[in-house]
Amino acid sequence: MLNLSQSARFDELSVAVPNFIRYPTIRKLAERVQYETLNASARNAVASSALNDAHNHSHHSHNASRSARILDSLYQTPIADASILVAITHERHPKLLLTRRAAHMNSHAGEVSCAGGKYETGDGNNVVTALREACEETALPPNKVQLLGQLPIQTSKSGMSVRPIVALIAPDLVLVPELGEISRIFWADFETLLTQPTVEYSIEYAMQDQMATILTPSWQVDGETVWGLTGRVIASLLETGFDRQLEWYYRIQESQL
Repeated sequence: MLNLSQSARFDELSVAVPNFIRYPTIRKLAERVQYETLNASARNAVASSALNDAHNHSHHSHNASRSARILDSLYQTPIADASILVAITHERHPKLLLTRRAAHMNSHAGEVSCAGGKYETGDGNNVVTALREACEETALPPNKVQLLGQLPIQTSKSGMSVRPIVALIAPDLVLVPELGEISRIFWADFETLLTQPTVEYSIEYAMQDQMATILTPSWQVDGETVWGLTGRVIASLLETGFDRQLEWYYRIQESQL
């Protein structure tokens, strides 16, 4: 049995340095996500000096200090109700790790999500929450994760604050779904997310005493429909990394009567 408190030691986590990333798509994403992570922490006045040496290009010390600043920003970020791991494979044609929640779960049963879950007191910060939950759900070892940074907080339909943590993982990792929580692990092709249009998806939703049909954007990935909070996180990732603007909406379908 993996001792999770030991496996997700925050001070042993590594940060991916863009200079050392060979593949252009992932390098650009890393640069943008890290810039956003440092900027957000500077805006919060948590690390107001974080960007002072952002243009210092003395390679070794710059890379070391950049990694330290990213970790510092992640560590100092206020703790969210839950955190998810936006895990991307480190390869020429990257893929995004997705899971389908088990049908018997109390919340979001059968829905597509990133690995992740609620903060627990021993976690200490959002990154450890995301890594611990991803390890529990998919057997992803925390020491096989290279952090890129974080995305803006999202709010779930139940009102929970959710912090997306973006990271790189090796493409050949063997992951195993924890069937008590998730029924399936699958992958979204990154290039497809970047280029294909979203598909309008309709869901039946109970509002007051009647059912309404809600229309919202979605992606179709490997036979699954990706929408809701997971869809918004992906849209945020694509906007941060590649300036892809997607309007994300929830619209009540007018009655055809």
